[in-house]
Amino acid sequence: MSDGSGTFSVKAEDESVNEEAQYSVRSRFYNPPPQFDGCFTTFYQLALDCKEGATLTDFLQPEWGNIRFFAHAAPRAQIGESLAENARFTATGPSSRPCQFQLGSTRMWGIGFLPLGWARFVESAATDLTNTVWDGSAHPVFAKFDCLSDVLCDPEASTEEQLAFLHETLERLMQPNRDEPKITRIHTALVSGDFLAVSDLASACGMSIRTLERMCHRYFGFSPKLLMRRQRFMRSLSSFMLHQGARWTEAMDGEYHDQAQFTREFTQFMTMTPSKYAALDHPILAAFMEARARVWGSAAQTLDGPSRDHQA
Repeated sequence: MSDGSGTFSVKAEDESVNEEAQYSVRSRFYNPPPQFDGCFTTFYQLALDCKEGATLTDFLQPEWGNIRFFAHAAPRAQIGESLAENARFTATGPSSRPCQFQLGSTRMWGIGFLPLGWARFVESAATDLTNTVWDGSAHPVFAKFDCLSDVLCDPEASTEEQLAFLHETLERLMQPNRDEPKITRIHTALVSGDFLAVSDLASACGMSIRTLERMCHRYFGFSPKLLMRRQRFMRSLSSFMLHQGARWTEAMDGEYHDQAQFTREFTQFMTMTPSKYAALDHPILAAFMEARARVWGSAAQTLDGPSRDHQA
């Protein structure tokens, strides 16, 4: 199945090669077809090639829920006490903590659920699955997506075949949700607004604080206050990752009162200080975020709006 025009819509691709460390990261991003508008961040492929027997370790930043499918090496992925190992299909809920992962040479498909996508595809309150990572095939909520594994994890299948099967399967699994207008209003306000008070966010969304809180827990995973803080943090982290050599004070969002407040927030979200994070290598994430910002318009899932017309 195509994007409706008879062709598969590919946004762009990017490659990062580290000759000294002998690995390369290639990313390719695809526009989801129109029937999925607002449901997904992007459909993307990542190809990681390491020197023989080598693995890379990195930290994913807080993000929305995801399903990922691996051909060749499968990851060791951990969020807090939640751990998935050697699963060709991994699933995560929305996160406010980093996901540490170790991965060797592989080919991966990634599908990121925006809140509207969670509402249409995932039959569980997002708040029940926050900060968790699973072998998707073994989890009662995510197991229905395991039907994608045989094709998306097949190294012999062509990209066109994989995309067609992905589109057809997701269209079959999609269910409408009566809360869609509310979800879209909240998501648009979170991405485009600079709200410091929950009451201001509720007013911008045209709903009561109680309704806002209920919607956020059900489809976004967290309280409105934490979601606003996560947006502010991710704007800062993304700015730092995209500007090599920048100081944290240069990347820090203007809503932070001072560096001490930023350091507290950073430590809460990433479970380490900014200086410790900056001292680590980010072989996969740095290349991927740079490519995503360059070809997709935003460096991270949480900075994506509810549709391509509402990108941050």
